[in-house]
This record gives sequence, structure tokens and C-alpha cells, in this order.
Amino acid sequence: MSQLSDPRKQKVVKILAGIVAVGLLAGGFYIISGLDRETTDDAYIEGRIHSVAPKISGTVLKVNVEDNQLVKKGEPLVEIDPLDYRLREKEAAANLAVRQATLEQAERDRARAEALFTGKVIPKEKYEMALTAYSLAKAQMNAAKEQLNISRQNLLYTKINSPVDGYVTKKSVELGNQVNAGQPLMAIIGLKDTWLIANFKETQLKKVKPGQRVSIKVDTYPGKVFSGKVDSIMAGTGAAFSLFPPENALGNYVKVVQRVPVKIVLDNNADQEHILRIGMSCVPTIITKNE
Repeated sequence: MSQLSDPRKQKVVKILAGIVAVGLLAGGFYIISGLDRETTDDAYIEGRIHSVAPKISGTVLKVNVEDNQLVKKGEPLVEIDPLDYRLREKEAAANLAVRQATLEQAERDRARAEALFTGKVIPKEKYEMALTAYSLAKAQMNAAKEQLNISRQNLLYTKINSPVDGYVTKKSVELGNQVNAGQPLMAIIGLKDTWLIANFKETQLKKVKPGQRVSIKVDTYPGKVFSGKVDSIMAGTGAAFSLFPPENALGNYVKVVQRVPVKIVLDNNADQEHILRIGMSCVPTIITKNE
């Protein structure tokens, strides 16, 4: 039995030694590779939020979209009742016609006064009055033209279109609402133009530089690895730009490792199956070794 047990023991010892050796190699590789990488789980997806607001006031006549709906650039979102603005356009056009007729009469009066003044029939004072009346009529006509252009532009503003391709969110407008100029109606989020804001500890930034490659894991898509690169490093820590920055002169100072936001841009590879939405949590790993 002892002869049989010795080979078995030797085999077990060899297996255990192999496992230990593999573990040591894996641990050593992990430690060495970790020296050229910086990672954080304090990161999230960021993107551009386009606020949609009217440039004029009025009553909402149509609402063509719903929350979370995909829209294309230029697609109609909301229409404001154009009746009042059409009437104002007609009024401005009529006023321009009156100013045009007044200018033509002033121009004839000026020409007549100039001829009479040259022939010394009228005094210089009356001639200058004719010139002033002409200049005034011309200025009034130019003002009427601008007013007509404004009224036409306001009529175009009754139709509000999407500024970009994206998804509708924060919709707060309904049919029949009375809205004012500048009042937010909804927001459009373009999910194709997204990036990461990763908050690294200040002690991790020694080797981090713009242009370095980044591998990104997103909690929503386990097993999927996105790629990107470091775009820029913020000029200050997150605490320095917070609404209430810490006041260290009060006497109760405690040293805390600060975090610095790092902007990471994703590679331009549209993936319809793995859409990155603003606010998603992610874990970026910056490869800091020199390639």
C-alpha cells in the first residue's frame, strides 16, 4: 500500500505545485500589467442635451412627438398658432406700401424743390425742408422693411423643428398650452455624440495623458468592451468646482484624496445594439504605457 500511495502523493504534490506556480504567474502578470493601467468605477456617460424652446409666445396648435421618440434633424416638433403672426405680417406689408408711396412723393418734392432752389425761386430753408422730408421718408420705409422681415421671421418661428438627430425627453408641452418665448418645452438628446466623465484619484494621474487608449466596460452590457481615448484632463478637482467648495481655513481640516474629472471620448463606431445613454455607469481603464 505504501508503494501505491507514494506515487499518488507525488502526483498530488505535483498538481498542487502546478496550481501554485500558475497562481504565482497569474498574480505576477496581474501586478505587472496593473502598473501600466489606471481604472476607476466613478465614471458615467455624458452627452449633449439640446433644450427646445420657442422664440415667440402663443398657443400650442400641434404637438407632433412623445417622450423617448426618435426624431431626425429638422423634423417638426411643435407648432404654435400662426393666425396672429399672419395678421401682423399683412399689417407690416400694408405699412410698407404706405411708406413706399410716401417716399416716392418725398422724392418728387425734393426734385421739384431742387429745381426751384437752383432757379432761385424758393429760399434755401424750404429746399432743406424738402431734403429732410425725403430723408425721413426713406428712413421710415427702411424701418417698415425691417418690420416686415421680422414679422415674416416670427411667422416661421411658429413651427419648431428638431435641432439634431436624437431622442425626445423631458417633454412638458401639451396641446392648447400658452407658451412664452424662451420657455423650455422639451429636450433632444443626441445619443451618437456621447463621451465619458471619469473621476480619477489625484494619485492616479501621474502617467495619464491625452491620447492614451482606454478600454471601457458598461454595467448595462456585461461582457461588451468599448474602446476610446483620453481627450482631456480637467484643470481642477471636482471639489474645487462644486456648488459649495470645502473651506479648509475653519480649523477642522482633514486631508482627503481628491478626484479629478477626465474626459474620455469613444471611438466612432455606431453600435445600434449597445446604445450608450446619458448617466450610465461604466468602468474605464486607461492604458498608460508608452506604445
